[in-house]
Amino acid sequence: MARAFTPKVITANALIEGDVIYLAADDSWTRNLCMAELITDEAHAQLRLLDAERRSNEAVGVYLADAVPGGNGPEPTHFREDFRRKGPSNYAHGKQEEANHV
Repeated sequence: MARAFTPKVITANALIEGDVIYLAADDSWTRNLCMAELITDEAHAQLRLLDAERRSNEAVGVYLADAVPGGNGPEPTHFREDFRRKGPSNYAHGKQEEANHV
């Protein structure tokens, strides 16, 4: 028996910078998971994924990631996606360095 579809977001890495990015409902890429489109329909998810995969001049490694609705937008359900959204594990780089200056 097939598993029931669970909500998803489309994620990838920005082609030039390598940052984790998410597809928003307006077809833009965002670096903030809370702004990603939370897709609840399997057919819609597959169509959006195909469209995102065609944008190889903007993003690489496009895939669907499980997510759930949260108070401020989608939230990851797997530790890998939570890790990816926080940026590098070395505090001297990326999103985590910026967080230290807030």
